[in-house]
Amino acid sequence: MKKVYLDYNATTPVLPKVLNAMLPFFSEKFGNPASSHSFGREAASALELAAEQVAALIGATANEIIFTRGGSEANNLAISELALKGKTRIISSKVEHSSTYDTCKRLKKDGFEVTYLDVNRDGLIDAEALEQALDNDVALVSLLLVNNETGTIQDFESIRKVMQKYDVPLHYDAVQAAGKMPLDVDSLGASLLSLSAHKIYGPKGAGALYVRSGIELEAPSGTYDLPGIVGLGAACEIARGKLDVYAAHCTEMRDYLERGIMKACLMATINGCRKQRICNTTNISFSGFSAKNLSEEFDRRGIAVSTGAACNERTNDTSRILEAMNVPKAALYGALRFSVGKYSNKADIDYFIKELIKILQEKNKAMGGSKIIKLDI
Repeated sequence: MKKVYLDYNATTPVLPKVLNAMLPFFSEKFGNPASSHSFGREAASALELAAEQVAALIGATANEIIFTRGGSEANNLAISELALKGKTRIISSKVEHSSTYDTCKRLKKDGFEVTYLDVNRDGLIDAEALEQALDNDVALVSLLLVNNETGTIQDFESIRKVMQKYDVPLHYDAVQAAGKMPLDVDSLGASLLSLSAHKIYGPKGAGALYVRSGIELEAPSGTYDLPGIVGLGAACEIARGKLDVYAAHCTEMRDYLERGIMKACLMATINGCRKQRICNTTNISFSGFSAKNLSEEFDRRGIAVSTGAACNERTNDTSRILEAMNVPKAALYGALRFSVGKYSNKADIDYFIKELIKILQEKNKAMGGSKIIKLDI
């Protein structure tokens, strides 16, 4: 059976060059970076190189990089640490990744005041609403730069202009942005920024948090996962060198996929901002159908798609993100996320479209033809 992977936002395969960079640190280069002998110094040098590679991807310096066990830990660290600085207000939005959303919910239970900004139908926050919510008593503003379900890119230029008026740190979850669009912490106005290795063809379990010089934040304690961090650094270096080529390839594959779906099913609708979105992601609703059932059908045919964030995939709930965007109920239940990547190609997408047509025809027939699905085969 043919295998087609259209879920790169959930995770990516480790690139051979990344794996090769990691392998020595599982065996002969096994030293602890905290040790003072030659084995430790060798490990510490590898750690420093990785920090430089991560920093170069986002326009930072190596001493501003804190290594974590992933993007979720980076988000949790940024929010939780800044919340302990004496101020009791946090501003976020209703379309955040669950790692941010759940951390804010926990802090709210502990007595913090959390403001969740609304978004429009495109999934964008209103900069004026952000400014109205801001004052110098806010501990942190934490926002998702690129939405993991829809691909919508927040208007960071407008956000930066608002934030410049206040002495309040701005944290961006840039997990889905890294390696797909240019990132510069100064241009973003970011005080903190989260990254994850396994979203950019690195290993799972490794991530980083950028912390602007002057912000006091306690790094996680414990022994570093040196192979994972080396892999993160290598993945960042590769991503930086291939950014334009990768973005162009993903845009071509995403657009080809969307055209095929829209031609096959005229009832399909795209969720999220069409003009301001990341290169590899599209969220499409098949109104009148169950996204969960559709994804299961695709899986039986060797095709991997998603009903939303991988963290929440096993629940039967509709997407909190799409609900916040006021997507109609019928479209909510039929929404699938498609994300392409390095190894996506037109032949795989053609196979997917053929199987989509078969599935829709079968589903329509099973419902007695009550759903008007127009198919162009």
